[in-house]
Amino acid sequence: MKRREAAVSGLFYEGDARRLQQHIDGLLSATRAHDNPSPRALIVPHAGYIYSGQTAAEAYHCLAPLRDSIERVVLFGPAHRVPLEGMAVPSVDAFSTPLGDVALDRASIERIADLPQVCVSDEAHRQEHSLEVQLPFLQTLLEDFTLVPVVVGYCAPQQVAAVMDALWAGPETLLVVSTDLSHFHHYDEARQLDTLTCERVMAKDNSLDGQDACGAQALNGLMSSRLCQSLQVELLAMCNSGDTAGTTDRVVGYGAFVLH
Repeated sequence: MKRREAAVSGLFYEGDARRLQQHIDGLLSATRAHDNPSPRALIVPHAGYIYSGQTAAEAYHCLAPLRDSIERVVLFGPAHRVPLEGMAVPSVDAFSTPLGDVALDRASIERIADLPQVCVSDEAHRQEHSLEVQLPFLQTLLEDFTLVPVVVGYCAPQQVAAVMDALWAGPETLLVVSTDLSHFHHYDEARQLDTLTCERVMAKDNSLDGQDACGAQALNGLMSSRLCQSLQVELLAMCNSGDTAGTTDRVVGYGAFVLH
């Protein structure tokens, strides 16, 4: 089996399986109660767990009742490490974390790889953290699932939406978009900017840019997708690194949303 090995284990999250599991369990146990219908999609941040893990946990906690019913996760996140036109899928069979291997849905990957806006690039995935940091949460909360990981570069919303629409089928499929919000503003300015961005996300605005959210391309695609039009977008949590483990002079914003 060809694997994509963990790239940010020990950096963005604990590298030891036992400590990692304890950290995730602690984050999930500290979440607030959310009385939401079954989620069809989540929007979650992707910084180190000490910065954005609690915000991500607020969204992932919604999956607890669906442990046995979600069979596939379609995961979209921005390209941080390599310049990328369009979207990239990997050639490997599994993604690894300290909690084990996550098998990829090769049939679905091969189907979307035929689309003109999608390429096969293991290099785009090799060091990319935006997808990897989501996996331990998914491994903790879901019983048995396959993964379709998609790194999104420069791409029109309709092109991203076409890939999402091709993959996002019945309730057995969960779609996850990985994104942080504003970057490197002072705390008070970031709060204002991120509040506006969250309002735009809840209004299904598909014209966000990289100043609003680093995963803007994936977010715009989600808001342009067919299924999204029939869903409600709900904000569960918003904070920034100044609230968690950073200083307040240059912060990164985080938001967690559920689509139901």
